[in-house]
Amino acid sequence: MTGESLAVSKKIGDPAYSGSIAKKGEMTAVVTATGAHTFFGRTAGLVQSAGAKSHFAQANNRIGDFLIILAVLLAVIMVSLQLHRGEDFFKITEFALLLLVAAIPVAMPAVLSMTMAMGAKALAAEKAIVSRLESIEELAGIDILFSDKTGTLTQNKLTLGEPVVWGTAAPQDVILAGALASKAEDKDPIDLTVIGALKDPGALKAYQQIAYVPFDPVSKRTEATVKDAAGNQFKVTKGMPPVIFALAQLAGDDLAKAQSVVNDYAAQGYRTLAAARSDASGAWKLLGILPMHDPPRPDSKETIARAEAYGVKVKMVTGDDVMIGRNIAATLGMGSHIVAASDIFEGDVSQGDIPLDLARRVEAAQGFGRVFPEHKWAIVKAAQTLGHIVGMTGDGVNDAPALKQADVGTAVSGATEAARAAAGLILTAPGLSVIIKGIEEARRTFERMMGYAYYRIAMTISIMLFIVLVMMLYKVPVLTPIMIILLALLDDVPVMLIAFDNATVSPRPAKWDMHRVLVISCILALLCVVQSSGLLSHLYHLHTLTNSMLQTAMFMQLVIAGHLLLFSTRSRGLFWQPPYPEWRFFWAIMGTQLLAALMAANGWLVTPISWHVIGLIWIYNLIWLVFLDLFKYGLYHMFDLRETKKMHWQAMLHEPLDSFRGLHSK
Repeated sequence: MTGESLAVSKKIGDPAYSGSIAKKGEMTAVVTATGAHTFFGRTAGLVQSAGAKSHFAQANNRIGDFLIILAVLLAVIMVSLQLHRGEDFFKITEFALLLLVAAIPVAMPAVLSMTMAMGAKALAAEKAIVSRLESIEELAGIDILFSDKTGTLTQNKLTLGEPVVWGTAAPQDVILAGALASKAEDKDPIDLTVIGALKDPGALKAYQQIAYVPFDPVSKRTEATVKDAAGNQFKVTKGMPPVIFALAQLAGDDLAKAQSVVNDYAAQGYRTLAAARSDASGAWKLLGILPMHDPPRPDSKETIARAEAYGVKVKMVTGDDVMIGRNIAATLGMGSHIVAASDIFEGDVSQGDIPLDLARRVEAAQGFGRVFPEHKWAIVKAAQTLGHIVGMTGDGVNDAPALKQADVGTAVSGATEAARAAAGLILTAPGLSVIIKGIEEARRTFERMMGYAYYRIAMTISIMLFIVLVMMLYKVPVLTPIMIILLALLDDVPVMLIAFDNATVSPRPAKWDMHRVLVISCILALLCVVQSSGLLSHLYHLHTLTNSMLQTAMFMQLVIAGHLLLFSTRSRGLFWQPPYPEWRFFWAIMGTQLLAALMAANGWLVTPISWHVIGLIWIYNLIWLVFLDLFKYGLYHMFDLRETKKMHWQAMLHEPLDSFRGLHSK
């Protein structure tokens, strides 16, 4: 297995890689490496060792740990306080344990997994199959996408450009000579491209191919002996330009001119072939040069621009030469700073961490050429070292280590089974546009997950803190054990349906900013405590409700306040602005509200209260919803300003000092 795009010649002292195929010739070799020490073995080993820990798992664990520690701490404070007051130990312990069970977010992994599962279903409709649910959350956050060139950015279909004729030859004469020096039944892509460029495919019927010598790495050309309709016999050949130039005995200005043509086409990303024909004396005469090109996909440039608009930097990774990659990248608007992977990575890069200086060079490059399988893995690892969330596309066995190491390894359409097994996302349609659609849907899914995270943290903290606060001030439980169970059950219905909710597409890569999540959630929780305490204080001092009726009223308060908070946390904007709640999600919230109201009014499992009190609680919470939402919107705006300033300063730190010389020009 080799990264070379054509067969290569080997001489004494050169290494021959394990798994390679000898196309011609024989040799006596000394084995210098076996098993895991070969290129083939190291690639297989990388598949086993590669992999990055899911950001979803990290965030889920951190949120869970935070809430569990806080819940246990508040439970200990409540139990200690009640024991100090002489309450029955078993009674207060039973209440505390029940409160802990209700407060700890045991449903959080299930809700987030269900949300991602619905996102996976939506992605499948966009021709992207998710093999790992966590890939959806990672896809929403990628900021660098390393893309294979052939077949992903380009059409993987060679196209013959306008031939450069030599002497008195016509363009079709050059193509005809190249076609006669080809063999269609060999199914060689280059041969088929040259034959397909004939304006009149029937022209070949006038000739008979008597002998044919296929391409080999020694001669670097094909040759055919041909007889025309008149019985005249001659030879034609096509191959690498330097070889054909030497065969035609070009020298001086003619050789310089021919080499200049080849170099100009190479700078434009073209691979060139030269074609020649023998004359009556058997001497070879150059007919012209055939430029061949794998054109970009029609949608590639637009897709890359869309990716850039979403904050995703697309970088090319190809086994082709740097100059070809540079031309394609510049054409697609990806930049022209394409470097050879071997210039960055030297020796065995399959073990250990990537040094910071190499990681910085990978980050600065806009693409990579002459890439080996180990290089792909190292490129991904280097970007991850600097904190980037990385996507990687590939289709072959040699891409498997990098696909598994990447946060979002993507097997493109037509990929091998090995690549599909290592990838987290499998595309069933060609091109990058499928990935961009996937990013959009993944970011919607992430917004739903974030909305639930804000809600879950805020509600857990507010309920626990409110109950402990009431126990400290009023010396009686604000809720009965059955109310705590009912509160948890009623809460589970709408949060499970948040997976269906409408959501916006963030213009920037989505990330779990735990500082932002915890700060905003805790502030909202404290405001909810103030909200519930205000209502309790008002109802308590009216002296119109008994203690059990107060408990029912506060049960209604926590149900209404909690579910209305979902309307606020579900999006970054104000709750009365688009995107509006999806109908299933909306009616799930309203349905549980109605059920709770019927329970409170009819005394089902709770002490009944009047519809008048229920109506007052509703009005009170609607007013608070507007206040909480405005406060939340302000918090988001404050964090966004801080993030913008942070990004501005980071950009300045990475700016070359030469950029600031203009400040002194005046």
